[in-house]
Amino acid sequence: MSNVAWRAGTGLAGLLIVGLIVLMGWGLSSKATVTGLSGVTRVQKPAPDFVLPLLDGGEIALSELRDRPLVINFWASWCPPCREEALVLERSWQQHRDEVTFVGVDIQDSESAARAYLAEFHVTYPNGRDLDGRITIDYGVIGLPVTFFVNRAGVVERRWVGAIDEARLTSWIDELVSGEAPSGETDGANLEGFRELR
Repeated sequence: MSNVAWRAGTGLAGLLIVGLIVLMGWGLSSKATVTGLSGVTRVQKPAPDFVLPLLDGGEIALSELRDRPLVINFWASWCPPCREEALVLERSWQQHRDEVTFVGVDIQDSESAARAYLAEFHVTYPNGRDLDGRITIDYGVIGLPVTFFVNRAGVVERRWVGAIDEARLTSWIDELVSGEAPSGETDGANLEGFRELR
């Protein structure tokens, strides 16, 4: 091989390597967080039915809650953003309990930790543990917290990943209760206020 051909080949290989490094850097920097996609496939689709054993005894079946707006919140006691929103959710439940049903789905937690969390934040709406992870899988939950807003027809109208603020929660509940079609974004995320599942 001639010296010129060897230099040309080496130069071409160097350009390819630099190009690959640039592409990898661009791909990594523009990649959306996977956790932010938690539950994204459920929006504008029927809410998967489930039967949830409640921590205070009994169970709740989603199919029995049709004809009533529903807020489903996935949480865990070890999740700091879940703790941030716990009081907001309870206040909203107290304000809207005659118009909407709240259901909390605890995942990847021990019963004692879940009970301590509910007691600490004085949570009174129905909560249960997803013991086999089936509900979590059916809803596509891969990060916490995530909250789904289900209309009277059983369709997930909105989804929020991360700790939800009170103004957004109240606004979305008001629209859900009124029966209006969602205005604006149908899903969103607080990218600083979530945790990946362990």
